[in-house]
Amino acid sequence: MTEYPEHRETSRNMRRLTPALSFLRPYRLQVTLASVALCITAATMLLLGQGIRMVIDSGFASGETALLTESLSLFVVFVVVLTVGTFVRFYFVSWVGERVSNDIRQAVFNHLIHMHPGFFETNIPSEIQSRITTDTTLLQTVIGSSVSIALRNALMFVGGLILLVITNPKLSLLVLGSVPFVVLPVVIFGRRVRVLSRSSQDRLADVGSQVSESFRHIKIVQSFNHQGTDIAQFGERIDRALKVALQRIWHRAVLVAVVMLMVFGAVATLLWVGGQDVLAGRTSPGDLAAFIFYAFIVAGAVGTISDVWGDLQRAAGATERLIELLHASNELDDGPDSTYEQDSVSQPSASLHMRDLSFSYPSRPQHRALDGLNLGVEPGEMVAIVGPSGAGKSTLFDLLQRFYDPDSGSILLDSIDVRERSLESVRAAFGFVPQDPVLFSGTLRDNLTYGRPYATVDEVTEALDLVHASEFIEALPEGVDTRVGENGVGLSGGQRQRLAIARALLSHPRCLLLDEATSALDAQSEDFVGKSLHSLKGKMTILVIAHRLSTVRTADRICVMDQGRLVAQGSHERLLAENALYKEFAQIQFAA
Repeated sequence: MTEYPEHRETSRNMRRLTPALSFLRPYRLQVTLASVALCITAATMLLLGQGIRMVIDSGFASGETALLTESLSLFVVFVVVLTVGTFVRFYFVSWVGERVSNDIRQAVFNHLIHMHPGFFETNIPSEIQSRITTDTTLLQTVIGSSVSIALRNALMFVGGLILLVITNPKLSLLVLGSVPFVVLPVVIFGRRVRVLSRSSQDRLADVGSQVSESFRHIKIVQSFNHQGTDIAQFGERIDRALKVALQRIWHRAVLVAVVMLMVFGAVATLLWVGGQDVLAGRTSPGDLAAFIFYAFIVAGAVGTISDVWGDLQRAAGATERLIELLHASNELDDGPDSTYEQDSVSQPSASLHMRDLSFSYPSRPQHRALDGLNLGVEPGEMVAIVGPSGAGKSTLFDLLQRFYDPDSGSILLDSIDVRERSLESVRAAFGFVPQDPVLFSGTLRDNLTYGRPYATVDEVTEALDLVHASEFIEALPEGVDTRVGENGVGLSGGQRQRLAIARALLSHPRCLLLDEATSALDAQSEDFVGKSLHSLKGKMTILVIAHRLSTVRTADRICVMDQGRLVAQGSHERLLAENALYKEFAQIQFAA
């Protein structure tokens, strides 16, 4: 479930924000300009109080037009400086906040895109997405606004307190005495409002979760006539969210009303006591006006800092989560050798040798997915791999592409251990077609050239002809430039599968890996793909995982796997005669 900023985990340790500050280094000039502008605006705001005093005492009270004009002119200068300083501060602080947020997103994405797939078994992609979007947005708000506001109000709070005491010590004591009466309701009601805000966001997240789930699986919802139940459940969830939201609104309204009553009560008291001093001649009207101005500044600064403090705590927690992603270690060490380009020219087909290969997934360490596997594949050979579910067939493909490294044993690509090659060169040697074809949002051309962006029109056409996909693509409104939705919405399973095979062929692999790539094809399409594979025999090494024996009968060799081991290999006829497991598969297939 996606978390929202209002109920993100907070942290009382502000030092956790420190790593995020390192992203400020490239923007030292902008930070300096913003800091100078911040100090100037804070000082100018405090000087406005003296400007008010001068206008009242030297302007109005004197009765002289020249003095009034002079004091008002000085007041206008203060306002102009404040306006320009505020513009400079706001622009550069917001600019830096956006830049830093963008840099952190880029840094996290750049790091995670190279992480081994096992990392995403224990770190849910939706939570990672939330961190990259929501947490960085919170940091952008804090760096681009909250920190600046907090520092500015801290300066104004200290300066305002000093000027309060200088202007009128007696009234200063009265202000300090009224602080608990204002702070107490803020603490009591504010805590309750924060709890209700988190609860409200939780309820809203439940609402969003149902919306996403129902619409994502709309065919299942409608197939089982579940619309009425979904509507009732949705109504219950939004009612719960509304109930919590109304409670939060009521508490917040009470808080605002109580604080306003206390603040204006304190102001009225100040005016009465200060007015008595003005009437008695113990202070001037300008001093009283300046004092009230500073009192509002101090009170406003306290309120603003208390609000910003919550943002800073949440930002500290967000920073910790983002830095955790940035510091996540990759269990796969990139090898130094990157000779794929030379290999692909000198030898277009790859040789593969697996020696005593054993492996367990990190999430299931007690279960051996592969157990002492030995298998050799010569250049240009087509090898079919069959076996029951859980035999380790797909795991073998994972290890070949170095999505994981084996616990023991080795994989040799052209007689070189894949761990001694760079990850890029290893994966460039393979063209992979998964059982469930994956297409990305964009055009068909974008998907076809995913592994080779600069493929020519002729190369695209040749790949489509090989998998017999040209006919259905030409029937589309815009041909290969037709846009498809996420995961190829609008295309049949067989069409997506043929496009996935064409994409793999376009990358010019030295070894083609097909993981039950014909499972979603109809009989005619399967026959087309079978003919395509037959035409590729000898041109590249081909490994095919299949349950359909009709797909693999033309293979040079068939390997039978069971419980992570290679239990038999040979031709179709030999295995029928010598291997009981293969014979059982064949009987089921042909009976069907």
